Order: sequence, then structure tokens, then C-alpha cells
Amino acid sequence: MADELIHDPDAGIERLLEIMRRLRDPETGCPWDIEQDFDSIAPYTIEEAYEVADAIARKDWRDLEGELGDLLLQTVYHTAMGAEGGHFTFQSVVRKISDKMVARHPHVFGDESRDKSADQQTADWEKIKARERADNAQQGTLDGVAIGLPALLRALKLQKRAARVGFDWPSTDEVLDKITEEAAELVEARDRLTQAEVEEEFGDLLFVMANLGRHLGLDPEAALRAANAKFTRRFEAVEAKLAALGKTPADSDLAEMDALWDQVKAEARKD
Repeated sequence: MADELIHDPDAGIERLLEIMRRLRDPETGCPWDIEQDFDSIAPYTIEEAYEVADAIARKDWRDLEGELGDLLLQTVYHTAMGAEGGHFTFQSVVRKISDKMVARHPHVFGDESRDKSADQQTADWEKIKARERADNAQQGTLDGVAIGLPALLRALKLQKRAARVGFDWPSTDEVLDKITEEAAELVEARDRLTQAEVEEEFGDLLFVMANLGRHLGLDPEAALRAANAKFTRRFEAVEAKLAALGKTPADSDLAEMDALWDQVKAEARKD
């Protein structure tokens, strides 16, 4: 029956769960899969989440289908290891998230009114999450902000938490003043302090830049992603112009590439 399930294209999630069980079988499974643990798989989980986001950004729905499957496999992988260690199972994970979604949407699954704005719903959601943190003995304002988040995203979440209890600048003016201050401290550190102290000051500047994005109503992670994409487009255009001259970046110099960069920017403004 197990072989029939594995080769049944219409068997759904049960097929995938059985495939993972077979891959992790200590006697007949895949040696690589058997050796993995939570720590070794976690980087793949993060990578797959980013690939999902990339497919969405490119609006490549066919690719997104495959990437979502890859991300689902990560959940199956972790739950298989959880079951092996006696911690949890796939079904218990499904039950927990289902219970959470019902509890966090009393206006849909309970008696509360649905007549509320998106902002009010967000506020209610945060109150529910705060109660959940209290139930889990997470009393501090910053408790529960995952350490493993990308640093820029975690900075944003930490700042949002602090802002909820009034620890925040009243406007962007104060944030901009702080950026000027941190930039000056970074220059001083570069000229006079150790590399570790330079890194600390650089981190402070990045942290305040994330705060500025929040005050401007921007997602710093999305803004940086867009800047990365723009840089990639422009540098590839520079490479194309060099190729038309029979050259590569290695055959060029900064002055030539900078001039071509300015041409690319000017052409982009005309489009």
C-alpha cells in the first residue's frame, strides 16, 4: 500500500508525508536525508521562503507553484523530525495553526462583529497576540521577536514593538537627525577606533535607517530588494554596452564603467 501511495499522483498530502517517511527510514532511506537534523535543514527552509518571495516578485505563477511545493516540503521535513523525536507531528502542527487562526479571527469564527476597519483588525490582532505571549510567559515588550529573522526585518519588528509602548520618535525629523549623528559617529570610528567598533557604529546606522523606513511607511526589506534589482539591471546594462565594444568589465576601468553607468541611468529616465 505504501508503494501505491507514493506513486499515486492524486494522493495529496498523505503521499508527501509517506515519501518523507521513506526518505528518513533508518534502514532503507536516503543516506543524506537520514543524516539531517533541524539545524542543518533550517537554512534550506529560509532559502525556500525567499525563493517563494522571488517568484511572487517576478509574477511567475508557474514557478511559484513549484516553489510553494519546495516550501511545503520543508514543513513536512521538520514535522517528520519532530515526530521522530517525540516533539510534535504534522497533524499536531496543522491542529495548532488551525486553532490559532480560529482564535485570532473571532469576527469570522466567533460572535464579534465583522464591521471593523483593517486598522482596527490589526489592532485587535496585536491584542490577541499579546495575550498569547502572556500565556506563554513572554512578559517583555520584545519577547517573541524571532532571533533568526533577517536582521533588517528583525530591526523593523523590534522597533514596531517598542513603538507600541511609546518608545519612538514623534516624527521623521528626529529620525533624520539621528541618522546624521550616527553617520558622524561612523566616520569617527573609521578613523580612530577598532574594526569591531566600526562594525558596531555601522550597525547602529543601519538600525536607524530601518526606523526611517518605518516612519515613512516603507518596508525597508522591500526597498532594499528593489535597490538590489535596480543595481542588477543597470550593471547588466553596463556589461552589455561593454560587450558591444568587445570588452568585459575586467578589460575596462572605473572611469569607463562609471560613464556607461550614467548613460544607462539617463536612458532609463527616458523610458
